[in-house]
Amino acid sequence: MANVRLANRYTRRAALTMAAVAGWLRGQSPKTAPVVHFEIGCRDRAKTERFFADLFGWKMQQNGPATNIEADSEKGIPGHITALGHEPQHYTTFYVEVDDLKAYLDKAVALGGRIVVPPVKLPTGGFAWFSDIDGNVIGLLKK
Repeated sequence: MANVRLANRYTRRAALTMAAVAGWLRGQSPKTAPVVHFEIGCRDRAKTERFFADLFGWKMQQNGPATNIEADSEKGIPGHITALGHEPQHYTTFYVEVDDLKAYLDKAVALGGRIVVPPVKLPTGGFAWFSDIDGNVIGLLKK
């Protein structure tokens, strides 16, 4: 009997996988929020810039309180390094592009997450941070 249940589970998993892929196979892309940016927090921005430039060959461009990372690659996403001057002193996070910062923060809270940084307006849009159910901090970015 256990083998029957196991076989049914794999059959169900395969069916769900195929259903998820079916739209892609027909040339339709799923409507998901893309990861569009990453950030590395540090205590000493110059020292961190040198570390990653030497390690990965990344080019750095000072941009106000942050340093933009120019990875010069056809693959990957842009990022930056920043020293906040307060906690958290060191972190890495990624940013997901969304159309409504508050709506996604509310949804994260409803699912068991927590707001870390409420929406902050930027000249190009805005950002916010939330933590997931395990305490991982994720950024939201609105362009």
